[in-house]
Amino acid sequence: MEVTGIIIKKFDRLSGVSKAGNNWSKQEYVLETQEAYPKKIFFSFFGDRADQFPLEVGDNVRLSFDIDSHEYNGRWFTSINGWKAEKVETNAQQPVAGMPAAQTVQAPPMPDFSGSDDSTDDLPF
Repeated sequence: MEVTGIIIKKFDRLSGVSKAGNNWSKQEYVLETQEAYPKKIFFSFFGDRADQFPLEVGDNVRLSFDIDSHEYNGRWFTSINGWKAEKVETNAQQPVAGMPAAQTVQAPPMPDFSGSDDSTDDLPF
């Protein structure tokens, strides 16, 4: 799956050693979509990808990710695992996803409301 948005939060890197004795690391972020109704998406890069895609707050990115759910002690947990991030150029002319591109619309001419001294008004006031 893929989504585009702006990184609004970068968390401290997590790392450790697994029970099998292997080193691991994880970098977590929050991305906010740029839609009419923006959504916040918490995601992470695990292992080598945490170093491969360094992101900073304010970066406009296209994130490719997988969604994974698992059960633990009768409860279900869902995680969004990033596998690729590409920085996207910010351009004021670029349309927002799901919204039509901005168009120049010319307003119709304003009617002439200047008072004419025509006394044939049918208005009662």
